[in-house]
Amino acid sequence: MMLRRSILSRPTARSFSSCTNHGCIRSRIAPPLQHPFSRASSGLTHAPTLSSFSCLSHGDTFYSGAHYTQHRCFFFGNSGNDNDDDNDKKGKDSKDEKKEEDKKEDDKENNKEDEKDASSDPENSSDDSEPSPSLDNSSKHKKMSSSTVHRSSSSPNILLPASRLGFGDQAPRYPHLMALPVTRGPVFPGVLTPITITDQKTIKAVEKIMSGGSGGYFGLFLRKDPSDVSKGLEKPEIITSASDLYSVGTFAQIQRMTKSPFDEAREEDHTHPFTSDKNGHDAEDSNSDDDNLHNIYSGSSLLVMPHRRINLLSVDDVGPPVDVTVAHWEKLQYVKGIDSSRDDTIRALCQEVLSTIREVAQMNALFKEQVVNLVPSSHLFDMNDPYRLADFAASLSSGGDAVDLQSVLEEKDPELRLHKALVLLTKEREVSKLQKEISAKVEEKMSEAQRKYFLTEQLKSIKKELGMEKDDKDTLIEKYRKKLSEYPSIPEDIDEIIESELDKLSTLEKNSSEFNVTRSYLDWLTNIPWGVTTEENFDISDARRILDSDHYGMDEVKEIILQFIAVGKLKGSVQGKILCLAGPPGTGKTSIAESVAEALGRKFFRFSVGGMSDVSEIKGHRRTYVGAMPGKIIQCLKSTESTNPLILIDEIDKLGKDFRGDPASALLEVLDPNQNATFRDHFIDAPVDISKVLFVTTANEIDRIPGPLLDRMEVIRLSGYDVPEKLKIAQQYLVPKSMVSSGLMVKESLEEEKLDNDDGEKEEPDTEKSEKEESESKKSEYTEPVYRLAEKVPESLSINDSALESLVRWYCREAGVRNLAQKIDKITRLLSLQVVAEEEGAKLTEKSSRQSDTWEVSEENLHHYVGKPIFTSDRLYEKDPLPHGIVMGLAWTSMGGTALYIETQGIKRGLDHEGKRRGGGTLKATGQLGDVMKESTQIAYTVARARLADVAPDNDFFDVTDIHMHVPEGATPKDGPSAGITMVTAMLSLALDRPIKSDLAMTGEVSLTGKVLPVGGIKEKVMAARRAGIKTIVLPEDCRRDFDELPDYLKDGITSNYASDYSSVFDVAFGKD
Repeated sequence: MMLRRSILSRPTARSFSSCTNHGCIRSRIAPPLQHPFSRASSGLTHAPTLSSFSCLSHGDTFYSGAHYTQHRCFFFGNSGNDNDDDNDKKGKDSKDEKKEEDKKEDDKENNKEDEKDASSDPENSSDDSEPSPSLDNSSKHKKMSSSTVHRSSSSPNILLPASRLGFGDQAPRYPHLMALPVTRGPVFPGVLTPITITDQKTIKAVEKIMSGGSGGYFGLFLRKDPSDVSKGLEKPEIITSASDLYSVGTFAQIQRMTKSPFDEAREEDHTHPFTSDKNGHDAEDSNSDDDNLHNIYSGSSLLVMPHRRINLLSVDDVGPPVDVTVAHWEKLQYVKGIDSSRDDTIRALCQEVLSTIREVAQMNALFKEQVVNLVPSSHLFDMNDPYRLADFAASLSSGGDAVDLQSVLEEKDPELRLHKALVLLTKEREVSKLQKEISAKVEEKMSEAQRKYFLTEQLKSIKKELGMEKDDKDTLIEKYRKKLSEYPSIPEDIDEIIESELDKLSTLEKNSSEFNVTRSYLDWLTNIPWGVTTEENFDISDARRILDSDHYGMDEVKEIILQFIAVGKLKGSVQGKILCLAGPPGTGKTSIAESVAEALGRKFFRFSVGGMSDVSEIKGHRRTYVGAMPGKIIQCLKSTESTNPLILIDEIDKLGKDFRGDPASALLEVLDPNQNATFRDHFIDAPVDISKVLFVTTANEIDRIPGPLLDRMEVIRLSGYDVPEKLKIAQQYLVPKSMVSSGLMVKESLEEEKLDNDDGEKEEPDTEKSEKEESESKKSEYTEPVYRLAEKVPESLSINDSALESLVRWYCREAGVRNLAQKIDKITRLLSLQVVAEEEGAKLTEKSSRQSDTWEVSEENLHHYVGKPIFTSDRLYEKDPLPHGIVMGLAWTSMGGTALYIETQGIKRGLDHEGKRRGGGTLKATGQLGDVMKESTQIAYTVARARLADVAPDNDFFDVTDIHMHVPEGATPKDGPSAGITMVTAMLSLALDRPIKSDLAMTGEVSLTGKVLPVGGIKEKVMAARRAGIKTIVLPEDCRRDFDELPDYLKDGITSNYASDYSSVFDVAFGKD
């Protein structure tokens, strides 16, 4: 017989000697295959192996060694051929080449084993006949026979019976078999294949088949839908119907079965922690989670040798295990010479298959190893046999689709089978090419990175050897000392802290966490500009020019800054100051602070505290926290690189407060001139002098600022702009700025003017220019900017004053100019669109196209650019006099001053059954009034009743009439006591049935006895009166000073009356009797 050996995962050493029982060749093989649960597969040392000696002629197997762990199987591919006798003869002749010592040792061992077996099993010694094969190899008909198995079932490796019934096409043809479903792909004949099973019933059935003496044959069928199995929803061995399996499978024989360590332990010890409960009961009888562990760790590995194809006729039992009835395929042989063209095609396909295998093996190392393991010699398959070549090629396609592999298994035509196998190999080739490209790219990147790393390390070593580079810690310390040497003066306590930290840094390891904390601390300590100040500008006229160039008005702010500069010039030193700019939005509070910094020559730093509720933002984090850093004050000193910057704290009236602290309280130290000379940040934890810093804060409502914090600031109130001021601001600032940003205008710089006036000769720079000349040249830089129209812009394009005045009066009545700037930007953007569209000849929509023949924006065509006016009149009531019970009042809001009406209406009830009037003597107030204003209505009602009793004792209006008072614009919240005298006048107008003049407005708080108390916001209220066209106003006597300080243009045309009690107000409103 010709001996053929199959390769598992790697080449195996083999030696031959003579069989002591029959005198023929025996083989000694150490198998390389390891079960996944074995120690060798996990990287541990291989267990001692047992050498197996198989008699190639008679099938007997002998063993020697300490402990058996693996078994080697042989495939007799051409059993029954004419060359078998020659092979047997060669095998017998080879025994003479072995050493006599090995023969004697083997004879002794085998004789001892035979004697031991004869003494322990008399039945075997008397009867050497082999059990005859049964026509039914189903697991339901097998009986366990320990005489035919060399190892017990408790062993992790169950071996084949010693007697083999046939291999390949010579294997028996059982019609009834146990079927084992597979999921990854079909199994092809002639390819030794490992299979793992997990179902316990199937495992027991396999053990029964192997111990039945029939050779361990069963069928392998591919599942049609393995997706549920891959998701872990069921076990691969379990099916629900015959439709789950393909109709063509493989008839295979079990070569070896290796059980998992879990099953071994379970068989040996029924109290295994994975298989029993605390009381020692079997886990199958308990409802614990150990069944899940059993499903995970249990299982057996089979090594099977497929022999031939079989057709599935029926499924007798879905099991598990699955019992089926099959029909075996006859051996397919291709006969050459019938069709020469077909012979050539098949030969070409065979050559292409082999060429593709060779090409893929050269590109893919894993594929090459697989080919080497499956084809240790050419006798495993015949290259001229298209059927076996196609099977072999398909078995090499590890990544092929299971359906495609099944089609190869089912195909009977040799040409089509080769075609399908070639397609699978072609896919493998393309995947291998892509894998090779990816590997090359990754290797290229890795090589470049490694090259750069090695060169960098070599460069560091060379520099270190030459003394050009020091240790990282030494470099850091040297950098810190160099930085400290640049500062003119460092406080003594700060210097001690820095030296202590430097000494500490030199002793720490670079990889320690303390090293990074100390390094971060030193970074901040050395970046604070100790003693560094910027040179300030003490020229008053120069500062005034800068302030006027950026802002119109704001005389009070500018005067305080000029005073600050004058004091600094006289004293020769500058100290810090805390200013608070309070006013409505859009009045230029933030922008004026930046202009002040430029006028003083200081660095500018801004941060907003609106909504801030964390004290750490002001005073920093303690260094114990991860990611700790100083607060905004220390960050400002580092970023500005000076100790005398101007710090703008924006929105200080909107500070938050929560569990993380109160930032307003933290600002008390910062904004206190007596404390900020020794300001302590939590991170720095050392006194830092910030007394030279000029702090400027902004707020909309100072009433929301805490009292202690407000007490530390000098408040400068910025009132809203009136119509003339808004017109000036729009003409001088807003329109040119918007034109430039829209591309309609270009700002001419001073350098361009010099080039235009230059005659072409260059003057040599005078190195002896005096400081006075430098100062004069510096002043000349702040000249009024010059603007000109850009190219391709019509010369007539402009926004005239009437359009600006209309914008201010009918579109933008707020105190600031932010909304006015937005409207002007809208106009200039539309003008830019029209200019470009006419240049390109593009069509615009009716809304965007130019509606007039001129490029000038005037009051007449303004609505084409900004839409219809928002406000249509200055007053709610245009008729004069006003209806009875209505009076105009003046109020202050955060958006500026406003004129509002107080409306009253009397309601008279009918008579009851006794002839008396129902109701009377009640007051109802509406208009979304605040608590303070609601109290003012009650006080005004009492004062009105008392005043009516004085002027008209017989009038019982308030006794028989209910009063309803309303303040229009109910959606707007209103509060404050300044409408007291207005409410009294409105109710008396209703009671006396006498109207009030339409050009009269008043403001003032009234007490219960009729005293008129002072109120604030006089400038805003007077501006609102002018905007509404009021000619006469009534103010509290104590507000006379505020009115006198107003500019003359605000007071022109307005008659002011002052009242200390309500009788004076009554005389102005109703006239003297």
